[in-house]
Amino acid sequence: MTTAVRPVILSGGAGTRLWPLSTGSQPKQFADLIGPPLFEQTLRRLDGIEGVLDPIVATGADHLSLVNSSIAASGVQAFRVVAEPVGRNTAPAILAAALLVEGEEVLVVLPSDHLISDPAGFRAALAEAVDFALKGHLVTLGVTPDRPDTGLGYIEVGQDLGGAHQLARFKEKPGAEEAEALVADGGYLWNSGIFVFTAATILEEATTHSPSLVESVRSSLPGGDGAIVELTAAFEDVESISIDHAVMEHTTRGVVIPVDVGWSDVGSFKALLESSLADSDGNVVSGDVSLLNVSNSYIHSMSRRIAIAEMDGVVVVETPTSVLVVPVEQSQAVRDLVRIVDESSSAD
Repeated sequence: MTTAVRPVILSGGAGTRLWPLSTGSQPKQFADLIGPPLFEQTLRRLDGIEGVLDPIVATGADHLSLVNSSIAASGVQAFRVVAEPVGRNTAPAILAAALLVEGEEVLVVLPSDHLISDPAGFRAALAEAVDFALKGHLVTLGVTPDRPDTGLGYIEVGQDLGGAHQLARFKEKPGAEEAEALVADGGYLWNSGIFVFTAATILEEATTHSPSLVESVRSSLPGGDGAIVELTAAFEDVESISIDHAVMEHTTRGVVIPVDVGWSDVGSFKALLESSLADSDGNVVSGDVSLLNVSNSYIHSMSRRIAIAEMDGVVVVETPTSVLVVPVEQSQAVRDLVRIVDESSSAD
């Protein structure tokens, strides 16, 4: 009997670390960054795997038209699109998906704004994850780190179970010194945000560790079985919490599978530069751009010419409404900068 595998694609958030290419009205998964939009790449991530069913997509109501047009462009048929009236992090979205399917289905939870450059390696790891999920485990994929990174969460690896390890604990995004120590230790992986479990298992564990969360999500589901599932206003009262905090940190059934599949969360302009095809000077250039002795930089122009001379390791992004300039190595600061921009806009 073929295992029923259901992709659950999470398409929330604003991707502020890639502002102004990524905005609240057009988050990074829909932006023109690397090849086809990341959302469309995610829709096709499980193509060719036996038993894969039509995906469930969870998104904010404000992005429903973007999701629908992207699904149409990809040619993929969605099983359900769950529209949230407000964002409530990953746990409520995942539980809503689990409540909409048969318990024996294996859910593969995929953030829609990630890049995987080794699809064959990813499918091999996924096959192993499905096997563990069918044995009653809650599985996450942990990425083998190749550098200290303060923009990512970490997972401590426990006992070797043969193809997977016990999930010892999650670590929040560390500071620079701690990130270096975690990578040097060798017992930590990056938290990819990719999860694999049966619908029945995640609901059972969530009911054990966060019973009120399950019931509040259940009460926000509308009746009927339409292609668009618009969660009711009751969803606004649902706790905002990640699946890590709600379930994975408490369960004794969690395992992690180490992977090295060219994964990136494209969570900063540095990551975008490293994930893109650069020219001989190490630059990634788009639009009307003139450079003189510029290297290792990300330059993107949408509406005007950009001219830059004698610089190394800089991000310059121009859109019709904004211009961003920041050193590549400091590109994590963009998130804080966006807060200042928003405050200035509100004051105006």
